Amino acid sequence: MKSFDAIVIGAGQAGPSLAARMVDKGMKVALIERKFLGGTCVNAGCMPTKTLVASARAAHVARNGAAYGVKIPGEIAVDMKVVRARAETVTMNARNGLIGWLTGMAGMSVIYGHARFEDPKTVSVNGETLTAPRIFLNVGARPVIPDLPGIGDIDYLTSTSIIHLDTLPRHLAVIGGSYIGLEFAQMYRRFGAEVSVIEHGPKLASREDEDISDVIADILRSEGIGVHTDADNIAFASNGSGVSVTAGSATIDASHVLIATGRKPNTDDLGLDAAGVTTDKRGFITVDDGLATNVEGIWALGDCNGHGAFTHTSYNDFEITAANLLDGDDRKVSSRIPAYALYIDPPLGRVGMTEKQARESGRRITVSTRPMSRVGRANERGETKGFMKVIADAETKQILGAAILGIEGDEVIHGLIDAMNAGTTYPALQWSVPIHPTVSELIPTLLGDLKPVQP
Repeated sequence: MKSFDAIVIGAGQAGPSLAARMVDKGMKVALIERKFLGGTCVNAGCMPTKTLVASARAAHVARNGAAYGVKIPGEIAVDMKVVRARAETVTMNARNGLIGWLTGMAGMSVIYGHARFEDPKTVSVNGETLTAPRIFLNVGARPVIPDLPGIGDIDYLTSTSIIHLDTLPRHLAVIGGSYIGLEFAQMYRRFGAEVSVIEHGPKLASREDEDISDVIADILRSEGIGVHTDADNIAFASNGSGVSVTAGSATIDASHVLIATGRKPNTDDLGLDAAGVTTDKRGFITVDDGLATNVEGIWALGDCNGHGAFTHTSYNDFEITAANLLDGDDRKVSSRIPAYALYIDPPLGRVGMTEKQARESGRRITVSTRPMSRVGRANERGETKGFMKVIADAETKQILGAAILGIEGDEVIHGLIDAMNAGTTYPALQWSVPIHPTVSELIPTLLGDLKPVQP
C-alpha cells in the first residue's frame, strides 16, 4: 500500500490546481486520471468547441463580407479536416501543457487509471492500493442518453464524439434545445449543413426568461435552422439516407443525430458505497457549503457535486477548498453568484436571477431592457440582434440579475458580475465614465432606465 497526504481523483479544472497547491505546501499527492488531464473543458468541452465556434464564425463573416464592402469571389468553402485539426491542436497544446506542469512537480504522482474506493481512506487503481487522510473527487460528468424509441437502432453523436467529425453532415438533427445543443446547431449550420433543433419542452434554453428564449430562437431561424419545440413524441428509425427523426408533427430526414439532452455525473463506478459517500437521486455527490461530503476527509468538486456544470464553477470549487483547508479561510459555495454564457453568435452572458425568479422571490423589482439596435458598437459592426436586460431590487438598489444577448455579451456581462460580487448598488454604476464606442458603455444608460414592475 502506498501512502499519500492527499489523493485527488479526476484531473478536470479543480483537481490539478488543488493538487498543485497542496504540493506547494510540501504535501505528497497522488493525482489519478482515468483518461486525459484537463477533463471535459480541455478535451471535449470549452476549448475544442469554442475553437470550432471560431471557425464557424469565420465562415459566416466571409459569406457576409459583401455587406461590409468586402467581396470574396466564388463560394465560401469549409474544409472540415482543417477545422477539426485546428480544434485538436488547441486541445493538445493545453493537455500537453498540463502534463508538463504536473509531472514536473516534486511530490506529485500522476497516475493514469480507474480509481475505486476500498474504504473511506483507501482507493485501488491499476491493481495498487493507495491511502490518504484526505481524498478529493473531481470526476466530472458525461452526456445523458435518453431512452427514446428507436435510439438503440441508430448511430448517434454526443458532444464528446461530434468534435471529431472531419466531414460535413448533410442534415444534422440536434436533440435537445439547451446550451450545448444550440452551440453545435449554429456551428454546423455555418459550416454548411442543414440543421434542425428538436426540443421536448415549449421553448429553447428553458432556464432563461421567455423573451430571451424567443430571441435565441429568432437568431437561429434567421440563419435557416429548423426549430421544433413541444416535440412530445421524439423517435428514430434508420432509412436509406440516414435517420428518420419524428419530432412532434414533423418528420426529419437526417444524416446525423446529435444527442444533447443533458449530462450526468461520473459517480456510478467509483465504489462510493464502500466509502459511505452519499449521492442524490441523479447521482450527484451531496456536499455541504464547504464542498465536504458526508464522510469526513472526502470532498467533491466540480460537475460531480451538482453545484455548477461549468469550468469556472469547478475552478471556484478549487478556490473555496484551498482557501478553507490551506489558508484558514471560511469560503462558502452559497456565496457564489451564478454566471454563465451561451456561445451562439451573438452570445448570451448571464448573471444572477432571471426576471421570472426575481418576480417569484416576492421582492419589489425594477427592470430595464435595451435593444442592441440602440447600441453604437452593434450598429458599427452590423450586428444588432439581441438585447440587454437588467433586474434590480427597488428597495436595496442591488442588481439581482442581468442578461446581455448580443455582440460581445459574454464579455460585457462581467461589468455587472463584478458589481454584484462587490455589492455595488446600481446608482453608483450610473456615475461611471465608460469608454466610447463600446457595448459596455450602455450599462449606465441601461441602469438609468430601470422601471418598477409588478411582482
